[in-house]
Amino acid sequence: METVISPEQLSTPEVIADPYPVYRQLREQSPVNYTFIPAGALPGLDEPIRAWALLKYDDVYGALRDHETFTSVRPANQAKFWPPLVLLEDDPPRHSRFRRLVNKAFTLRRVEALTLWINAVVKELLDKFGSGENEIVQSYTIPLPVKVIARLLGIPGEEYEHFRRWSDAFITLAPLDKDENARKVQEMVAYFGKMAAARRAQSADDLISALVEAEVEGEKLEEWEVLGFSMLLLIAGNETTTNLIGNTLNLLAERPELWALLREDRSLIDQVIDESLRYESPVQQLARYTTRDVEVSGVKIPAGNRVSVFYGAANRDPKEFADPDEFRLDRDLRNHLAFGMGIHYCLGAPLARAEAKITLNAFLDRYAAIKRGTAPAVRQTFTPLGLGFQQLPLVLEKRV
Repeated sequence: METVISPEQLSTPEVIADPYPVYRQLREQSPVNYTFIPAGALPGLDEPIRAWALLKYDDVYGALRDHETFTSVRPANQAKFWPPLVLLEDDPPRHSRFRRLVNKAFTLRRVEALTLWINAVVKELLDKFGSGENEIVQSYTIPLPVKVIARLLGIPGEEYEHFRRWSDAFITLAPLDKDENARKVQEMVAYFGKMAAARRAQSADDLISALVEAEVEGEKLEEWEVLGFSMLLLIAGNETTTNLIGNTLNLLAERPELWALLREDRSLIDQVIDESLRYESPVQQLARYTTRDVEVSGVKIPAGNRVSVFYGAANRDPKEFADPDEFRLDRDLRNHLAFGMGIHYCLGAPLARAEAKITLNAFLDRYAAIKRGTAPAVRQTFTPLGLGFQQLPLVLEKRV
């Protein structure tokens, strides 16, 4: 018999680490109201930030497709708690103009042009692995995506440890040390301020130069827009792909028969990546805000309320995916929501898929088998926004 779950548990560390039992229990009650961030968790947050959790596939899909009712623009009363992320927290027409600025950096053609370089980075990282057990989060799933997005932005990939600490701090919603966390976010803002100033003095073929030089309706972007864009690209470009690669390798380590099958038939890699995206969505939820009173699954949500759109719960909804808690390769996955839907569909989806595919091919080339290590695998619990690992030890058996 399952323990009765309260919606208030949605943001607890235990549920962040393993949210799916809670999704199962709460889905039919959805939307449910809960405390997204408790009072005092952030500097200046005197009252809790509450939200409505959408856990059904149809409700999540509907909210993502209706940006006029469910806006991404953060209301003024929440704007002070963390810097705005341009594009992610915009809607048309502003969103449309900004998206056009960076679309070309993430096209399939641009991603394909990076493939040789990404392969070289992967080889360099794997060459450092010893035989036997290796902890792959710090040594692989973090540095690869950060180095890739750093190259696109035009910042030194060797500083990936700083970049990762900054992006973790930005998405930590209830930090243990609020002042230290705020200092890391300010470090990130200051760093990109220096990078933007350097590009104004000397342009380069990178995204920061493109943002500094861009004009929207005849006007240059404001400084905060350049910084918000840069931070979004860094955070989204590494957090989500780190989770995707770690989750996929962990799933394969638990399924030796599937690893053996992939070694025989590499054409299955794309399906494995998509099923991993559905089964353990790297982004579990993002925010929307109601612009009017709206009814969702019989529940009235007032205007001006925060709505947590749970991609992870939608992708395990049995009404959309049969046997959702099974990892299967025979699904039609065209409608999974791991990359979102509608105007905010993930800009970096082709790049994330490419990094995951290059990773799997490289591991399959080198290793006859991968298995869970003896040290514990540890899920991240600092943010309810994603599902991933802080530590993932794997035994890598080299091919003979």
